[in-house]
Amino acid sequence: MVEKVITLENISLIDFLGTENQNIKQLAAAFPSSKIISRGNEIKIQGQTPEITKIHEILSALIDHYHKFGKVTQNSVNRYLSPDPILDEEVIVTSPDVIVYGSKGGIIKAKTPNQQKLVDAVEKNDLVFTLGPAGTGKTYISVALAVRALKNKEVKKIIISRPVVEAGESLGFLPGDMKEKVDPYLRPIYDALEDMIPVEKLKYYQENKIIEIAPLAYMRGRTLSNAFVLLDEAQNTTPAQIKMFLTRMGPTSKVMINGDRSQIDLPRSQRSGLIEALHILKDVKGIGFVEMKAEDVQRHRLVKDIVNAYTKHEEDAAAARKAAIEAGEEETSRFNGKRRSNF
Repeated sequence: MVEKVITLENISLIDFLGTENQNIKQLAAAFPSSKIISRGNEIKIQGQTPEITKIHEILSALIDHYHKFGKVTQNSVNRYLSPDPILDEEVIVTSPDVIVYGSKGGIIKAKTPNQQKLVDAVEKNDLVFTLGPAGTGKTYISVALAVRALKNKEVKKIIISRPVVEAGESLGFLPGDMKEKVDPYLRPIYDALEDMIPVEKLKYYQENKIIEIAPLAYMRGRTLSNAFVLLDEAQNTTPAQIKMFLTRMGPTSKVMINGDRSQIDLPRSQRSGLIEALHILKDVKGIGFVEMKAEDVQRHRLVKDIVNAYTKHEEDAAAARKAAIEAGEEETSRFNGKRRSNF
């Protein structure tokens, strides 16, 4: 009798083995002449060589399936046990409009034309700027593209950063050490990653620096090579910060910069580095620019109306300021004309 042991690494056991090991029991029932024992993160196979080889092939395929789709179901086991398996999920995930398969089995893809423009721009350019209001999927789609690049071995790591800017609140009054103080600013990124990568694997990636999530200040002095790099909330960078970030690009980097012109939390006297960079780099070839609109909002239906209302308010205020300036200039011109006539 031959014995073989398979160790499950970076795998959520409940998502792979199934409730009460139902997936392994199902596999064992298909090979009654062999013994399949699951203990902890090890699966022990005992039997004759031909059958052991077949079981090992199926388990290896199921492990690959898990890493691609985030879970193994009884239907998945049935398909791999079939002599001519039809893997419907794989057909779906390799279709052109799918970015990545989520950790809970959902498909993550662009849902609006502008989100698709973002996907296309990242495929064509090594540096992409994405502008748009909250809720348009800038961060979520960007993280999905980064995860896809990592899964496809196009990059060796993901680096995601945000500037830590106090939006009406002081970090000093928050409890905990620096990591605990800044984690709330990075929470949307953690949430997106948890949607796309199983918890155990995400933990492994973070512990081994394959995925790094850090405040922008931690980027200084680094060269970001062979990495997918995302700078989120870039409207809150200073000109010096965004220049520092842009000059970190390595020869094999893919870089995305996201921001929202309407949510600048910098002091009024401080210019936004993102706005300045858009002006300076607008004619540089090889850089993609994507603009999201209110119609791309994927949150509650009221969010779209809120964005539109604020946009109209800001446009009206800008028009009023322009009219006031023009009226003031006209009054100054008349005043100067009267002074000249008096002479």
